[in-house]
Amino acid sequence: MAAFHLRIVSSNRVFYDGRAQIVIVPELDGECAFMANHENMVVAVQPGEIRFQKEDGSWQYAVAGTGFAEAANNRVTILLDAVERPDEIDEVRAQAALERAQEELRQKRSIQEYRISQAALARAVSRIREKQKRMINL
Repeated sequence: MAAFHLRIVSSNRVFYDGRAQIVIVPELDGECAFMANHENMVVAVQPGEIRFQKEDGSWQYAVAGTGFAEAANNRVTILLDAVERPDEIDEVRAQAALERAQEELRQKRSIQEYRISQAALARAVSRIREKQKRMINL
């Protein structure tokens, strides 16, 4: 299978920079997969699981925050506010963040604060779901 250059960057680090055969990202209405020589496009990335197959055939998984992915010239660049591997997730901290976000949603706040709380809730749910999925597959 043909490969392309994949770069996944968050606000505090370069998560991955190398060759890949396919990358699948969560978007507004499902998932979007990019492969070699993909048509040029930009998609909004939603909180959830990113998975990609490296050139050697092994699969890598990550929990992503919001951001966007751009495919151009046989390269895919994914810019995110946060990204982490399942083994980097502290499940207790993620559960506390989930509860905090749920409480903030219950309070009457401005539309902007409500949207921020929704994003925090989505990220916490993604982190917990991914951590539990990886623990089951061990």
